[in-house]
Amino acid sequence: MDLHVPITLTDELADDVVTASARLNLASGEIGRIEYHEWDVDADGLPWERDDYEFTSGTLSNAGKDVEFGVTVNRTTGQYSVSADELLEIKVKAAQLFAGVSETQLAVGAHGRAGRNTH
Repeated sequence: MDLHVPITLTDELADDVVTASARLNLASGEIGRIEYHEWDVDADGLPWERDDYEFTSGTLSNAGKDVEFGVTVNRTTGQYSVSADELLEIKVKAAQLFAGVSETQLAVGAHGRAGRNTH
């Protein structure tokens, strides 16, 4: 099963916004396969390396609906990722938004599966 979903990254700089396509690993929270749009890495460097870098956010989209979330950038390694708490929140919001499932339904569904007797 593929646990990688396409996302959009947005790096906020003081006077610029840099967008990129990427893949979010829903199992680990790591973000990879980053392809910047209209940003020349060779000429301008990586957005998070610049002095005017402010923060990065991500967007998961499906059928015209979006889930926005915070992204952490390890400025030593350049690895983009989301925290475990943020990843859980992304999954809950995505289920609610994309499938019309409520938090209560998610909790009941998870509890119902865990409590089933498989004999």
